[in-house]
Amino acid sequence: MDAFRILGGRPLSGTVDVSGSKNAALPIVAATILADGPVRLDRVPDVADVRTLAMVLARLGVGVHRNRVGQMHLENIDRSRVHADPRLVRRMRASFCVLGPLVARRRRAIVPLPGGCAIGDRPVDLHLAGLAALGADIRLRNGCVVAEARRLVGAPIHLAGPRGPTVTGTANVMSAATLARGTTVITAAATEPELVDLGRFLVTLGAKIEGLGTPTIEIQGVDQLGGGAHRVIPDRIEAATLAIAAAASRGEATVRGAAIEHMAAVLAKLDEMGVRIDARGDAIHVRAADRPRTADVVACPYPGIPTDVQPQLMALAAVGPGRGQFVDRVFPDRFHHVRELKRLGARIRGIPGGGAVRGVHALAGAPVTATDLRAGAALVLAGLAAEGVTLVRRIGHLDRGYERLDEKLNRLGASIERTVVVPHGSADQLAARATSTATVNVE
Repeated sequence: MDAFRILGGRPLSGTVDVSGSKNAALPIVAATILADGPVRLDRVPDVADVRTLAMVLARLGVGVHRNRVGQMHLENIDRSRVHADPRLVRRMRASFCVLGPLVARRRRAIVPLPGGCAIGDRPVDLHLAGLAALGADIRLRNGCVVAEARRLVGAPIHLAGPRGPTVTGTANVMSAATLARGTTVITAAATEPELVDLGRFLVTLGAKIEGLGTPTIEIQGVDQLGGGAHRVIPDRIEAATLAIAAAASRGEATVRGAAIEHMAAVLAKLDEMGVRIDARGDAIHVRAADRPRTADVVACPYPGIPTDVQPQLMALAAVGPGRGQFVDRVFPDRFHHVRELKRLGARIRGIPGGGAVRGVHALAGAPVTATDLRAGAALVLAGLAAEGVTLVRRIGHLDRGYERLDEKLNRLGASIERTVVVPHGSADQLAARATSTATVNVE
């Protein structure tokens, strides 16, 4: 398996650029199924999840072409295809976002129940209830959702779940409602910037949407959506990760090309932890000459601290003086990184729905394993702060959501080498496994 070998203790310095948002690009790419003309997307990040979704669309009859400057061209060629490839959909949850566009534009969809990172229970019942409210006939068959409708019809839809609004559910329902007959009013909608970006893309194609960025979204259905061009917003999670990396290494760096207005809660928390933040225009200058202070962190829906930044902040808190409690109200089970951080010497105690951190003077390098995308990012940041060498295994998780994270950090002065780790077992045993295994698990 691929791994990062990190030599810690090197303060980061310099300037690094933020890529386009993975979490915005995925539902936007899925929504191109709705378009009756060619679509050009700019600043699309070159990450594994986007490549996987591009393959899903290609098998659904969408022509997909990408160039080297982050530009993607998509055009529907064969609208008869409605069955999403199970092997691809089960790699990541966001591919489930093709369900709404398929049933709205092609009148039928067969989409396997999704896979993705193991960060807790993430049911799709709100997706299905929302599409059913629009008039789709929903059935479950052989592990797939089968949805059919001659034409969807606008309706009032409430999307509140037990842990708050559903982001991907809002994306699915909003995309589908653009071609429904009449008016759809979504209440308890997610307000994340990535959803606003999806809405702006749909408006570019000709959709009529009001209330983006608020809990109430009103959509007046249209008969047809055309083509158009759209530029994906900067990735606020990547920007936060890079800023925290500079702080964890006790360095000084500038994160350029960020959407600062989307990061208020994270930047305020870093300031509380003693990190000097100067945010102007699209640049975030980070300076942390001293150890950061440990603080309490509560991850919650936007505009709060994102659940996708909670593990990275815990890695930072682990090397600061004081005590802090971490709670995740979006995914209460998202604390698999705790065990791995403790291998590096972090002092973290489990509490209901989170962890209590007591900062230590220094972490010590050790072999650790990424269990999901953001947990992997937290381990990389901890490795930058640790003394000695840290080996982060299963970095395929990181490649799903970060565009060449190791290269960006190395440009700031980090020492990260991409290497291959041979699993336990003799060469003969590994060869036997390779020839006898019919399927490959994709992380």
